[in-house]
Amino acid sequence: MKIVGITACPTGIAHTYMAAEALEKAAREMGHDIKIETQGTKTENVLSEKEIRDADVVILACDKKIDLSRFNGKKTLTIGSAKAIKNARLVIEDALSGKDVELLSTTAKKSNSSGQKTGLYQHLMTGVNYMLPFVIAGGILIAISFAFGITASDPTADNYNVLAEAFSNIGGTVAFGLMVPVLAAGIAYSIAGQQGIAAGLVAGMLAKNGGSGFLGGMVGGLLAGYLVLLIVKYLKVPKSFETLASLIIVPLLSVAITGLIMVFVVGEPVAWLLAQLTNFLNGLGTTSGILFGLLIGVMMASDMGGPINKAISTFAVGLMSTGVYEPIAACMIAGMTPPLGLALATVLFPKRFTLEEREAGKSCWILGASYITEGAIPFAVTDPIRVIPSLMAGSAVAAAMSLAFGCASLAPHGGIWVMFIPNVMNNLPMYLLSLVAGTVVTALMVSFLKRKNNYATA
Repeated sequence: MKIVGITACPTGIAHTYMAAEALEKAAREMGHDIKIETQGTKTENVLSEKEIRDADVVILACDKKIDLSRFNGKKTLTIGSAKAIKNARLVIEDALSGKDVELLSTTAKKSNSSGQKTGLYQHLMTGVNYMLPFVIAGGILIAISFAFGITASDPTADNYNVLAEAFSNIGGTVAFGLMVPVLAAGIAYSIAGQQGIAAGLVAGMLAKNGGSGFLGGMVGGLLAGYLVLLIVKYLKVPKSFETLASLIIVPLLSVAITGLIMVFVVGEPVAWLLAQLTNFLNGLGTTSGILFGLLIGVMMASDMGGPINKAISTFAVGLMSTGVYEPIAACMIAGMTPPLGLALATVLFPKRFTLEEREAGKSCWILGASYITEGAIPFAVTDPIRVIPSLMAGSAVAAAMSLAFGCASLAPHGGIWVMFIPNVMNNLPMYLLSLVAGTVVTALMVSFLKRKNNYATA
């Protein structure tokens, strides 16, 4: 049988490629021809028209909106990338047996009718995916500006430097300033396609300027997207005016109505809520900071890149737009310790892991250092009862220590590779100590729970 497919996760970093690898490996073992296109940070292994035409079934392991027009009329199985990673063989068996397989046109109709109930997570993650490059580039450029001196970007300061001012403007004023508008536009685009972008951008700008920040941007993006869908559905015009309607009437109505709702209904309450939240986080004492860190750690390690992990990390990234940088530092360290702890455990206690796990442990050093939590998934899939609690314990310790020491990061991603850029991290020695402590806790706990295992090391 011939199988083609696409894998695409919200951040395009880990799940995209792990799902593709799992599907390809399982299909080869089952004796089927397969080709998977990966839509990660860039699109690779692109499917040709002939490959799609000749395929018996299409597997779409996607957590974000992608262009499906190439597959119209094909038998299609749509799943999340995590399912492909955890049980690729079952996914392929379902696809070939016809279980949950639908013709794409039929699937599109169903998703349009039920998208408001089932697609919320996907829409939010699409917005976050579009926002992340602005956050990463902006944060690092701000840090580079600080490398010239904390006040070097101020034209009135004695140590003023023109490059520092340029980096500060590019990263802080422009890139960070676009975070919320791009988030809202991405959410609206995910819901309504290109026609949602204008209203989404306007909603995001109003949220940014009105003080409701990323929370307002998320609400505005959802509002804009679903409003465009309603307008397109119920706006009836003569066929000769359809182009005029999509070019003028839809953007005019959607931007105007979205804007008015943001200004008079959404803006002030959400701005008040965000201000209370920001004040609360800025006023956290050591004890409450530790408790918040424990919560962050548990959530980050509980599903390793899944919805719970994304929920807390998205929340922390959004707080960066309000100048709160400690939670994202806690998220990053809590996402690094699971693969690092497992890598350390395979070195210290090799007999408690299979040969395949010891091989996977070698790659976990790089994945953990790069803040790719998903590197721990192969271990968790084969032994969830003993592995997942160990990961949660180590991440909780690391995140709690990070917040207790007041560690903050201007970069939301990058792991160890961004830590040594001057001024990206504050209190770096204590942050590294927290990372080591969380890694050791994970390694010792998982090794203790697996103490009855005794595999050969050769």
